[in-house]
Amino acid sequence: MVTDAFADQLTRTDLRSWARVRRYAVPAWMIEQATERRLAGDWRGACAAAHVNAEIDLARAARELGAAEAGRLAEDLHHLVPDLLHWHLPRSLGGRSVLDPRRSVVLDAYGGQVLHAVTPHMVDGPQWVRLRLGPPGRRTQDWRTARYLWDARRTDELRERHGGRPPFFHLDGTPRPPTSHDEGVSLLLEHGRVETAFAASGVGLEPVDPRWLAALARFPLDLPRLGRELAALGETGDGFFVRWAGLIVHLRTEEGRPIARWEGYGFRLDLPELAAAHWRRLPDLDLLRHGYLGPGDLHPLVRRSLFPEWTGEPTGPPGPEPPRPVRVRCGREWHEVASRDGVLAVPHDEDEIRREPAPAAPGGPIGGCAAARRVWTQGPGWLPKGLRRQRAELFARVRHGDTPAVLWLLEAGVDPRVRDSRGRSLLHHVHLLDHPLLLPRLLAAGLDLEERDRAGRTPLHVAVGDGASEAAVRALTEAGARLDVVDEENMSLRDLIRRNRYAHLGFLADAVHRLDPDLGRANLPGFWVMDDV
Repeated sequence: MVTDAFADQLTRTDLRSWARVRRYAVPAWMIEQATERRLAGDWRGACAAAHVNAEIDLARAARELGAAEAGRLAEDLHHLVPDLLHWHLPRSLGGRSVLDPRRSVVLDAYGGQVLHAVTPHMVDGPQWVRLRLGPPGRRTQDWRTARYLWDARRTDELRERHGGRPPFFHLDGTPRPPTSHDEGVSLLLEHGRVETAFAASGVGLEPVDPRWLAALARFPLDLPRLGRELAALGETGDGFFVRWAGLIVHLRTEEGRPIARWEGYGFRLDLPELAAAHWRRLPDLDLLRHGYLGPGDLHPLVRRSLFPEWTGEPTGPPGPEPPRPVRVRCGREWHEVASRDGVLAVPHDEDEIRREPAPAAPGGPIGGCAAARRVWTQGPGWLPKGLRRQRAELFARVRHGDTPAVLWLLEAGVDPRVRDSRGRSLLHHVHLLDHPLLLPRLLAAGLDLEERDRAGRTPLHVAVGDGASEAAVRALTEAGARLDVVDEENMSLRDLIRRNRYAHLGFLADAVHRLDPDLGRANLPGFWVMDDV
């Protein structure tokens, strides 16, 4: 049974996750650079600025598709807004903010060839998207009827899909009291009056166990818009499934009437998945209503469409904040610690730091300035709330590949020896960033290429496991990273490459094999091995 408390927690987690997405995933500099290049006619440069790899050969497309279809493809690419595409792509939430892995998002089709965006292979891997022309993967969302999510010529349709006016807001971005039928339906659903809301919206609700009503009330269905969206899609047949937080709803049209059937938990891969743009309340509007964002924090094209009369100062997603001093209880006194000049500075000399006793046992009580600095540079353990927040900010920027923000924080004095809760240093994450800029700087600061995280993995181990680019992996090996390493599960670099079928890292698998053919689990009894790359 899904209780009201559990359903409310799902909603809060969803909102916090989307707030992290909007804060970190598409920073203001990315939007500015991609926009400048797009308006200059450089669609490939715009893609690169927005962390989109454009794997499209227009000359080959012209030969295979013909002049007319290739011309239409070229025109669409010219109007592609890759930063807006990145803004709207499906996310792996539940407390995370990264792209949902192994997704194919179909943008359009040209003579049998499909233009689609492919999200990363791994949840923790580099947050770059591949733009491809060819057959999409199995986990597909279709955006062909939602071009306002990526096409500069159609962005105003975002407001039109919401009835010409964003619910609960004036066109200048200020809140307004609910007055429309659609807003009344939304409030009925939010207040738990599920069956009444469905009846008022004209969407049929097939019999549902009352124990599931609390979860269905929190399911972010844009109930007033659902019927219009299904009608626009011309849905026939068995319909679609939609999934949120592991919960499944089956949507179909029967005799012209939309029908929703609650499926509980699980998967419905026997049906096509309906893109969130057609059924979900716009996350940006939810975040605005609950105070997580202001109109100025939105992507400029989203803000322009939703609030054409807004006159405030556009800021875009907020940038990093300078590290501030944090108060720490040290013995009987309160001291201030602060990131300054590349170290976590404490009001003690080194002799005093060495004299502070270590915790009696792992997991035991720990406190004080020296303890805070020890955890800051080792990873797991207690940290004051302010330092936890600063560390989370840094590694969230790292996770999304925000190299300018990371460089800015290091210039602001953040200690580069900081480690996350998994014991990973910035070197363990350098493959997520612009490694030619960061790697030399981190090595010059004294970070060790053979440092281990809590799973016993070196930076090269983590980069290989995340499917890092060949260039990033070669940079680590050329910097001197050892190849004969295994983690706590006895997994070698070659094992990781073979298990994940990383063909682009075949050069490294060969090098490890030449170094020691018996290294790792590959030849141990019971270890399954995929085909060699």
